[in-house]
Amino acid sequence: MSGEAPLHLEPELELLIEVSACLAARDVRCLDSALTRAVETCKPVEVEEVLLQSHLFLGYPAALTALARWRSIASMPAADLDDLRSPERVDAWTHRGERVCERVYGRAYEKLRSNVARIHPAMDRWMVTEGYGKVLGRPGLDLRARELCIVAMLAVGGWEPQLHSHLRGALHAGARPEAVEAALETGLRFAGKETIPSARALWRRVAHAHGSEAPGVR
Repeated sequence: MSGEAPLHLEPELELLIEVSACLAARDVRCLDSALTRAVETCKPVEVEEVLLQSHLFLGYPAALTALARWRSIASMPAADLDDLRSPERVDAWTHRGERVCERVYGRAYEKLRSNVARIHPAMDRWMVTEGYGKVLGRPGLDLRARELCIVAMLAVGGWEPQLHSHLRGALHAGARPEAVEAALETGLRFAGKETIPSARALWRRVAHAHGSEAPGVR
């Protein structure tokens, strides 16, 4: 997985995306290699934000294990920049989550909220307050980078409905189409062969709807 980063991605961001893909793939050797390189290449707080947000998509065990490996490799204390830690600020998490979620989903935001609430109202509240407010709205890593890392994680797992949303979300957050495609391809290096064609076809549809081409997707 190592090598030169694509020209349309900053080397630091390419490495954060690689960390996300390795973590989603449960490839410990790859993860340790990426984290070791990240010590010299990336801001520690950005690495930690990537690992922290992974619990939303991969679960607490994966995130805790990855953070423990990072703590051992980096040999530095945690950087906690959350400005809304107090339990009394749940309303602030909710308001921040609404803003971030609406930015990611754009015109589909209200439909998303309605659909998730129909599945279960608690999941709608958790998605906005916990997911987008408490986690994805944290300082330390910009939303564009967060969304590109999420694209890679979801591509590994083959979660197409969520991948569709975050391919669009990365574009809404300001990522160039070439960067979104690169993040997708990083994740697909670890995906099952049966999921790769449909994921690439999904990206072609998203890129077309966005008014962009997806020249590198086969």
